[in-house]
Amino acid sequence: MPEIDFPTPPAPTPAPAQAPETLHVTAKAVRMIKLTREDEGLSAEHGLRVAVRGGGCSGFEYALDFEKDRRETDEVFDYEGLRVYVDPISARYLKGTTIDYQLGVAGTGFKFSNPKAVGTCGCGSSFAV
Repeated sequence: MPEIDFPTPPAPTPAPAQAPETLHVTAKAVRMIKLTREDEGLSAEHGLRVAVRGGGCSGFEYALDFEKDRRETDEVFDYEGLRVYVDPISARYLKGTTIDYQLGVAGTGFKFSNPKAVGTCGCGSSFAV
């Protein structure tokens, strides 16, 4: 029986290295942030600052505030036309975090799912790393 020579397929091209995104904001959270911004009488030019500060019952707490302008060293993300600003120090603590908005009998508000958090408090706005 004659030997069949199959061509060797080319080696797969490696995917470009991608840095993990610092922060993900769900569509529901984006809608609620935009509604809150409108309720506060702020224009669409205002973005959301997401920060981590020392405090809270677990050591760190999340802070959300509206700002019109970014700071020079901010990471800036766009979610459906909503600009989100994160300073470099907060970015280290937020890497991989998802912000969602939940409605329910157990509470209504923004929920942070942070893979770096090793402990959280009952209120959900404070965490430890």
